Amino acid sequence: MQSVDLLTIGAGGGAYPAAFRLAKAGRSVVMVDPKGVMSGNCLYEGCIPSKAMRETAVMLQSQRRFATRGLSGSMRIDYAQMIAHKDAIQARRYQQHAAELAAVPNIRLLQGVARFLSPHEVAVTTATGEQCFHCAQIILASGSEVFAPPIPGAHLCLSSHDLYKPDPTLKKLPGHLIVIGGGYIGLETATFLAAFGAQVTLLQRGEQVLDGMDPALVAQLTPLLDPRVRILTGVDVTAVEASRRGRRVRYRRKGKNEQLEGDIVLMAVGRRPVIPAGTVEIGIAVGKKGVEVGAGLQTAHPHIYACGDVNGRVPLFHAAVRQSLVAAHNILGGNQPLDYADFSHVPTTIFTLPAAAYVGITPDQAAARGMALVTGRYDFAEDARAQILERTEGGIRLFFAPDGLRLLGGWVLGIDAGHLIGQIGMAAASGLTAYDLARFADQHPTSAEGIGKAARSLF
Repeated sequence: MQSVDLLTIGAGGGAYPAAFRLAKAGRSVVMVDPKGVMSGNCLYEGCIPSKAMRETAVMLQSQRRFATRGLSGSMRIDYAQMIAHKDAIQARRYQQHAAELAAVPNIRLLQGVARFLSPHEVAVTTATGEQCFHCAQIILASGSEVFAPPIPGAHLCLSSHDLYKPDPTLKKLPGHLIVIGGGYIGLETATFLAAFGAQVTLLQRGEQVLDGMDPALVAQLTPLLDPRVRILTGVDVTAVEASRRGRRVRYRRKGKNEQLEGDIVLMAVGRRPVIPAGTVEIGIAVGKKGVEVGAGLQTAHPHIYACGDVNGRVPLFHAAVRQSLVAAHNILGGNQPLDYADFSHVPTTIFTLPAAAYVGITPDQAAARGMALVTGRYDFAEDARAQILERTEGGIRLFFAPDGLRLLGGWVLGIDAGHLIGQIGMAAASGLTAYDLARFADQHPTSAEGIGKAARSLF
């Protein structure tokens, strides 16, 4: 039994920020991860590889605007070359993380699968045998995994893991992609591949894609998507089969049995938290979304913390990083809750083409709570940068409390959405008002000046 000050189950965004913070404070740290590399699913099969593909699609769209009539019809993406570019980015970042890890003493990364033996004891199964640790503190940051529903033939589908992992399964652009699931992973992937030239049919079980997102924002986004993305809602998929073309999907919609054939099928119905063996047995509560924690990230055992996707509160990489640091601060404080995670002001971006982003309280949430909002507006149709890029759809909406005009939330639809929403989130988390935003002279010509203009629309 080896003794260690901190053991992290996982080595991604919910784990390594705390590991580095505690190691620099002189604590001994062991990170355990089945992949044996630092950084979690974001780099392996999520945000980094998918956004490498998205930016290629953005550049392709931009080039097509200025192509001659003859060239426009023949401009195509070299999909294999783009995949090599994606893989190179992932390899570069893994090398970067390895160098960061090597530069900090007191941290050891162990490849293996962890399980709880007791609240202070963890066993790790490795390729060479089992190692056991007595841990003063534990951070549970095991992340999430692709969820495959019990649909006959689901094994014939690809997942986001197959599309985005290093050396992915899919290396050729399909002629027709069928996507099962209208969440952010399915819809983003649909728009990327459509931009590359694929025909895409997306099948969504509910009546709205991006379930859980403000319906008004979704209603504004969907008409702006590439028309090569055909969206069918209210679909109950009953089976996936092999066919001469590739794959056949059988489904029921509006009381009728129908079928659809394509080259490949992407199963994108969501992810679920990875719960290590022994978690429930040692008294840690696991709810529908994941391990149950409060704002201090502590479980039922004050020395065990759960950060990132495993707790299901805000399953995003940047949220996991902040939660990891909250856990580190509370560990250094003797397991006293000295720092708290703010789950209400984490910006979320749907990186479709175009993108949509939101933070804080939106109109749908306000209506559910019986809250009144005052809305500041700015349309990209009047924005200089949007006009330069010829991307004038969408705009900025800021939502304020009627008394005092304190910023409660906002959304951005269109250009630079992922960049702007962080500034809006910071303002909301800091309690800024429309007056504060209105008097800040933001840079021209950038889309960020639209934030001040949206605030000034109220005056």
